[in-house]
Amino acid sequence: MALNRKNLLKNPFESSRSSLTCTYKCGNACRDDAPNEFSDNEYFADVAKRAYSRRQALKVGGAATVAIGGASLLAACTTNGSSGDGGSSDAGASGDNGGQSGESLEGMRFPVVEPNTEDEVVIPEGYEQNVLIAWGDPVEDGAPEFDFEKQTADAQMKQFGFNNDFAGVLDAADGTLLYVCSHEYTTEPMMFRDWDVEKTTEEQANIGIAAHGHTVLAVEEDDKGFLKPIKGHALNRRITGFSEFTVSGPAAGHELLKTNEDPTGKKVIGTFNNCAGGITPWGTMLSGEENVDQYFGGVDKVDDEELKNKYSRYSIKNDVSDRGWEKFHDRFDVSKEPNEPNRFYWIVEIDPSDPESTPVKHTALGRFKHEAGQIHVTDDGTVVCYSGDDERFEYIYKFVSSRKIKEGDMAHNMGILTEGTLYVAKFNGNSPADQIDGSGELPEDGAFDGEIEWIPLMTAKADGSGESHVDGMDAAEVCVHTRLAGDQVGATRMDRPEDIEASPVTGKVYAALTNNKYRGMAEGGDQGVQDNKIDQETDGAGRPYEGPTEVAPITENKNGLVLEMDDDHAGTKGTWNLLLVCGDPEEASTYFGGFDKESVSPISCPDNLAFDEYGNLWISTDGNALDSNDGLYAVAVEGERRGEVKCFLTVPVGAETCGPIVEGNRVMVNVQHPGEDDDANPDNVISHWPDGGDAQPRPAVVQVVRADGGKIGA
Repeated sequence: MALNRKNLLKNPFESSRSSLTCTYKCGNACRDDAPNEFSDNEYFADVAKRAYSRRQALKVGGAATVAIGGASLLAACTTNGSSGDGGSSDAGASGDNGGQSGESLEGMRFPVVEPNTEDEVVIPEGYEQNVLIAWGDPVEDGAPEFDFEKQTADAQMKQFGFNNDFAGVLDAADGTLLYVCSHEYTTEPMMFRDWDVEKTTEEQANIGIAAHGHTVLAVEEDDKGFLKPIKGHALNRRITGFSEFTVSGPAAGHELLKTNEDPTGKKVIGTFNNCAGGITPWGTMLSGEENVDQYFGGVDKVDDEELKNKYSRYSIKNDVSDRGWEKFHDRFDVSKEPNEPNRFYWIVEIDPSDPESTPVKHTALGRFKHEAGQIHVTDDGTVVCYSGDDERFEYIYKFVSSRKIKEGDMAHNMGILTEGTLYVAKFNGNSPADQIDGSGELPEDGAFDGEIEWIPLMTAKADGSGESHVDGMDAAEVCVHTRLAGDQVGATRMDRPEDIEASPVTGKVYAALTNNKYRGMAEGGDQGVQDNKIDQETDGAGRPYEGPTEVAPITENKNGLVLEMDDDHAGTKGTWNLLLVCGDPEEASTYFGGFDKESVSPISCPDNLAFDEYGNLWISTDGNALDSNDGLYAVAVEGERRGEVKCFLTVPVGAETCGPIVEGNRVMVNVQHPGEDDDANPDNVISHWPDGGDAQPRPAVVQVVRADGGKIGA
């Protein structure tokens, strides 16, 4: 099987996430130069370093220094060497919690799942699981049963898509229960035998395009609390890379969005790399378009250097894309359709209750690698949408709507995200820069917290126009080139901001900052990384990377952080602190909100977030260098047990945990890319999940309930 050259490179990050996954999920974003590497804006790490709390660090066990880092750039679940039979431990299930006395908070009273490398979903004792739906299963009426050897684009248009990521459950307007999810990306070498990008067929390309997008599935609950599909339901729907989208906001109809196929600049075909998202209070689904750069080719045939620079700021660099779709569809060739990339990287909104509705791309929310779009409603009804730009050294944003929700008025509510102000965050710390030396030694003021300043970028108006707050850019340009606007106003550079969600109990906002090994990487600091730099035009392989900054206080943030913000949601001020410094609790570099480190599950590279009804934070992880599978974790965020981390489940070998839904009697996760490995292909599989036997692995939806019918963790 011939693969793109990038797949065959040794992964330099000591992570179990395969090069295969990195190529098809994000276009190897972590292996190339960060597109924001040359910005002079301050790093979040510098901010945190100027503000680390000596008081909180001493709670961890009296360590003299604290270093944010650990065992792996993409580490996730467990400590090194801890593989095995899986299963769960009674530690923390009730009163016995290792070195920490007392009982876990309600919602977290379950046996801890131990580290494992099983080819199955491992759940606590006393719980049961099943699969709701998997790749290729029928969704729309008339869809055939899945046959790996007989795939067609027409069938895939009606079947469950590949690599499901975000998920939500909501009530349709008629009372039907709906499961909705996104399909982030396709992995062609795992989907087709002997796949070769140079020999890809038009049918294979169209199957891949159809396997992206979203699924709306009517479901009903059985006696145990499991959901099951309602076959043939009128609301069952696939939205794909061939579906039509409309465009809203100040960039709608702008020259930057016009193409040969769409001279209006208001109609886009398709959505791709839809990562996480959110469910709105008015009953729609939001979905963030993320690593869209990988779908485009033809950059080598573009002569306009200014345009190429703008492409570069959004990581668009391929001469030939990883899937080869541009051979059959001009929209993926930037030399033929130079504005087509501007029609992606948006947050899209879908109305699951109306199968005839046209989804919308909201330009007022900015264009960048949206991990998600999560809604918070203030006490006076103001709607705020938080979103992170998931790439190294990128920014955190929020959109504050000038409209308020009108109950029962869908036409009004569908316009909430078209009118308001887009902001970007600047994080300020409190310690002198000369106290930040990259070692993790605490500053003299002992404060690991700071203030947030929200800088306005653009205000979208009711008539579709907008007002720019950035010199030299009009409102539409701010919408399309949001990263450049953030550069100009001095936003704080973060470590891959992913899911951002407000607690429904306290209103505090939490952000998953996955990792950034490149911060402070000195010349030759990681020869594996230097050797794997690909097609760099400006970077001699040994050029140093900028050093640590206050909000991530050590060189090479390998394991990630969880940021807590006490934000004036509709305003421009707030405060921040770090809830978790992730990694192996045996490492001095880790911090768990002051909780006893001997009594927590290891966790690294946080990705998606959710809350249960009690206000506990649930975190799914992505990637694992610690010899164990990824998982889903519950975290206490308030009270004496703040910082307690407990693993609830782990996913099969090679898989990622996505889209957690934590309801009273049920937990659901999307199991993405099971069995993906650099040596894996349909003739050499390392996973047979979920079907078992000798079946090909398939991404799928897993749901977990208590065997006795009780509430999760109660």
